[in-house]
Amino acid sequence: MEATPSLACANKCVFCWRHHKNPVGREWRWREDPPAQIVEEAVGLHVRMVNEFKGAQGVKLERVQEAFTVRHCALSLVGEPIMYPRINEMLAELHKRHISSFLVTNAQFPEEIENLVPVTQLYVSIDAATKESLRAVDRPLFKDFWERFLACLEALRGKGQRTVYRLTLVKQWNMEEVENYVRLLQIGEPDLIEIKAVTYCGTSDASDLTMENVPWHHEVVAFARAICDHPSTGGKYGLACEHKHSCCTLLARKDIYLAETQEGPKWRTWIDYPKFHALEERFRSDGTPFTSGDYLADTPDWALAGAAEEGFDPLESRVRRNRKGQEVEVDYKASESGCG
Repeated sequence: MEATPSLACANKCVFCWRHHKNPVGREWRWREDPPAQIVEEAVGLHVRMVNEFKGAQGVKLERVQEAFTVRHCALSLVGEPIMYPRINEMLAELHKRHISSFLVTNAQFPEEIENLVPVTQLYVSIDAATKESLRAVDRPLFKDFWERFLACLEALRGKGQRTVYRLTLVKQWNMEEVENYVRLLQIGEPDLIEIKAVTYCGTSDASDLTMENVPWHHEVVAFARAICDHPSTGGKYGLACEHKHSCCTLLARKDIYLAETQEGPKWRTWIDYPKFHALEERFRSDGTPFTSGDYLADTPDWALAGAAEEGFDPLESRVRRNRKGQEVEVDYKASESGCG
């Protein structure tokens, strides 16, 4: 389930797929719905949306039934979720239902990050690596946006659970700043670094991006390797996973996510969700701390960087149809751009 408790954001990013139809602001000034109501109605709307797929061509009934039970929630639909004053209570409502939490913040509210309770995975959007390029890409509302940005990275370093720098690469905007990105790594010391190509969302009056600004998958991989191989990172990160169709790669800290086994080094970047919920429930009960290393799971071979599957689950199958909805018997091959 993807949801948000706040439609508002403190940035007006050039690649925002919402085309800037949502409100903007530097503080909360809207009606405040109760956390339990938000979660209950979000789940209800999700179930209603899934139900509409019953009988649709190509949809597997067992997948529809599975999707009725919400197991994960991405708080990234629109706006800045930590602007919502009762975000911690909302996270607790999700976790009580054994719904994992993936929260994305735009790095403009450092105090809110400091005060955030444990989430399954906490992302900070790193859309550029210098003050000038961040101003150009994110178009922030705060005058002290850069100081806030850096303070958010410092706050991230103090979180115990999985932390992620989320880099969206935009050609001609932010792909020439490897050295500066590495400096930012030294501030927040994230567990993981997700590097993905910008998604072109069509023409917008609010942005002049075109398909020419979308990197190819091999360019995203090269950028990821440049981060890993940079002398200043000291070999701390490794290229763990890739998903070519999404034009996305994942770097992970070797000291946390690379385990030594009898068969050799093995990445453990996946999540043991039952373990997380048990740890979170105990934290909520008596304050017992826990870390990202306490709820690791093995990364499947097909998800590893360089695997022949290129991030595709081999248990899944693809179906290609023509404009008439008829299945076409052709071998599917992802384009180099990762866009299809």
